[in-house]
Amino acid sequence: MEDLSIHHVNLELSENRERHRTGGFSASNSLVVRRGDPFRISVQFKGRPFNPNTDSLKIDVMLGGLYTMMPVTFSRKESSAPWNACIDSNKSTPQNLSIFISSPAFASVGCYKFQLCLSTQNNRGSCVCGSFVVLCNPWCSEDAVFIPFEDEREEYVLSDSGLLFMGTPMNPVSRPWSFDQYEPGVLEACLDLLQVSPQHQVNRTKDYLKRNNPVYISRVVSAMINCEDDRGVLKGNWSEDFKEGVHPSKWAGSGDILKQWAKFGYNPVKYGQCWVFAAVMCTVMRVLGIPCRVVTNYNSAHDTNANLVIEEHYSETGQKLNYSKDSVWNFHVWVECWMTRKDLGSDMNGWQVLDPTPQQRSEGVFCCGPAPVKAIKYQCLDRPFDIPFVYAEVNAAVHTIIWSQGNVVSFSTDTERVGSFICTKAVGFPRLQNITGDYKSIKSSSSTLSSRSSIVSDDSTLSRGASSQRVTAFLTLDKSPVAGEPIRFTVKVVNRQRVPKKLIVHLNAQAKEYNHGPSDAFWENHGVMQLAPMEVKVLQQQIHPAQYKNVLGDNLINLAVVLEDTATRERVLAAEEFNISSPELIIKKDSIVPNKEHSATVTFINLFSHPVSGVLTVTGAGLINGRTQFRLNSLRPGGKVEQRFSFTPSMSGVKMLHASLSLSNSNVTVRGFKMVSINSV
Repeated sequence: MEDLSIHHVNLELSENRERHRTGGFSASNSLVVRRGDPFRISVQFKGRPFNPNTDSLKIDVMLGGLYTMMPVTFSRKESSAPWNACIDSNKSTPQNLSIFISSPAFASVGCYKFQLCLSTQNNRGSCVCGSFVVLCNPWCSEDAVFIPFEDEREEYVLSDSGLLFMGTPMNPVSRPWSFDQYEPGVLEACLDLLQVSPQHQVNRTKDYLKRNNPVYISRVVSAMINCEDDRGVLKGNWSEDFKEGVHPSKWAGSGDILKQWAKFGYNPVKYGQCWVFAAVMCTVMRVLGIPCRVVTNYNSAHDTNANLVIEEHYSETGQKLNYSKDSVWNFHVWVECWMTRKDLGSDMNGWQVLDPTPQQRSEGVFCCGPAPVKAIKYQCLDRPFDIPFVYAEVNAAVHTIIWSQGNVVSFSTDTERVGSFICTKAVGFPRLQNITGDYKSIKSSSSTLSSRSSIVSDDSTLSRGASSQRVTAFLTLDKSPVAGEPIRFTVKVVNRQRVPKKLIVHLNAQAKEYNHGPSDAFWENHGVMQLAPMEVKVLQQQIHPAQYKNVLGDNLINLAVVLEDTATRERVLAAEEFNISSPELIIKKDSIVPNKEHSATVTFINLFSHPVSGVLTVTGAGLINGRTQFRLNSLRPGGKVEQRFSFTPSMSGVKMLHASLSLSNSNVTVRGFKMVSINSV
């Protein structure tokens, strides 16, 4: 009889994908498993039957220069090694052995090679080689990324779509995003990211050893999402010139970015801004098995000199001036990853801030975190990594200064504005979740439509005039502004003295990007107001669509009022920054099952005051292969258009249909999304 040899090794892809919740990666044709849980392979022999008394098997597992040898035993109890392999007697025969391979819960993340070797009594042997990918395991209680709730694992690891929040605290805008972790080529690009990193290039063995730690992995990924120090994924651009690449607001998912980066030799993709950096990092972390969510911090301070103070400067007529390197971004987007912190102690376990947007160097590299959210809330500023920087982003004070002819005429302090609202997508639902209380102690709840009044500080060394409040101003938007409708707002003025007042009133509006100072005023109004003793007056104002149509898009509006007392020359400032909501696309669809063609309809109503045209793009990870595009011809104001399209879902689960209409001759993009539940047949 022919001697025993290995004929074939079956990696049991279907069973292992289900067991390890990696079925979404089926497009890669790789065995993808999560550390800490066993996976099964089947060995088919040819020749005589396998004899456990005379024949033996061993498995060599290699990750770069790291090497582990496992004898295949008949019981897990026979081996106490971190890696072990044992025969499943219930599914084995002398011609076909079923073997469970178990990796430790602290195994390094990466693409492993293995070699299965057979030795017989005649010292003849045969070997078969293969490979598999090991990811972190949030389902394993011994893994550092274990998260105890199934709905959170579904949301923060398995979900391939979500919402990013932009706009302002008073009017958050949800932007649909496709994380695309299951799209062909994305898994490979995320693994390549680790290989291309400087840490790996400098010392591969050391890098492989450290990849067992999510703290280390997250810092590598944070640095590699931007390209400032390495061959990272994205090039940031905060100018107005995007001719050499894609405007950041045009991206709708991570897949195109990661695949383009890998396809063109790991050259950075142009361009990204904070939400793009964060969303791509979320994709990479979810692929690697580390729970991750995208977080928006509204009124986020960029404190360049680390003094926890941001200065904002205004002219005497209320125009915001670009006098300071410090700034308050209307919103800033980063990610949080869930992990234990053995390096800091169990009180720092849980969500960790990571920010791939290149703002400030950390240990010489443009990355940020992981900074425990608990450390930020409880002001543990002496611990790594980058906690003081993140603390300032959510807690810095804002000093507002009014200038007149080179002199400071008013000074005020606001300790509530920065980090006033922090949110993420809710678990299982397409809406936001307020997580401000995770970062800071909430003194009192405030309306999202509250106004902000700045008054000369009583104790300020820069204040001019009396030490008591004489006039107070409040500026309030009547409703959240919508494109095509007038912006209506109210200015309430209070005379707190028992003497009459004559006030000069300056109103102006400036367009600004979320992270820049504003441009020149596009609307202004000036006048004089008389106030009787202790009188309260209310001014009703509006800005018509024709007056703001040239600043629509991703711009925000800085609206300010300055009151000047003609008798004392004192100034009072009230300001509000807000966004103008665009119309939404409405998507309607029928009930859906996998692998069958379905149709849906996108509806757009032109609420703008002028005709529009553009390109409609429809995408959906797991629903549409690539993208479907349609041309929209000139549509009159108030006009309605419906576009029907077909798609064939490739997998079950909750997926997102995403439609975007890029209007011609403007930076406006109209968006809409529909969550689709695909039932298995």
